[in-house]
Amino acid sequence: MTLTEPIRDPKQVQAFLAYYRRKGNARNQVLVTIALHTALRTSDILNLKGNDVYDFSTCRVKTQITLTEKKTGKSKTIALHKTIIKALKSYFPQASPNAPLIMNTTTNKAISRVQAYRILNEAANIIGITHKVGGHSLRKTFGYHAWNNGISPVVLMEIYNHSSYKVTKRYLGVSQDNQNVAYTSLCFDKN
Repeated sequence: MTLTEPIRDPKQVQAFLAYYRRKGNARNQVLVTIALHTALRTSDILNLKGNDVYDFSTCRVKTQITLTEKKTGKSKTIALHKTIIKALKSYFPQASPNAPLIMNTTTNKAISRVQAYRILNEAANIIGITHKVGGHSLRKTFGYHAWNNGISPVVLMEIYNHSSYKVTKRYLGVSQDNQNVAYTSLCFDKN
């Protein structure tokens, strides 16, 4: 199994996020947007149903979702970023309450994990990302950029259900370069 890496360059993350929006593919845009902004595993995203993200009685996108993670069996509540809400609003006419949110239109089931991988790699290849990109890459991208923006490692450990700081640090690919920046960016001598 190939190890995945986060997308470290913020400009590449923005281009990745914009790829399917520019193509006008709302389903794939929702997949990418949810993956980048929630750190959910692909299997958990593919298990989402329309009624998990929409309140069909009020015709509104929910502001948070609650789900049980497939791998861990733990319940998790996730506040939805405004970018997810915007993507879901454009996708709303295509979703139905009990149908998979990310649906294969020919089978009326959720797309496969292989298809999700292909969707992610198409965008990565077009924008020039040279390493393999899969669902875990986007989980790692979320954490890598959260880490670099000052989100507490304890919060990230909780999001990922990791048992230790060391596991989270390794998972996110926090490298020697990041440590070097920490060493060289602080200046206590103002003279």
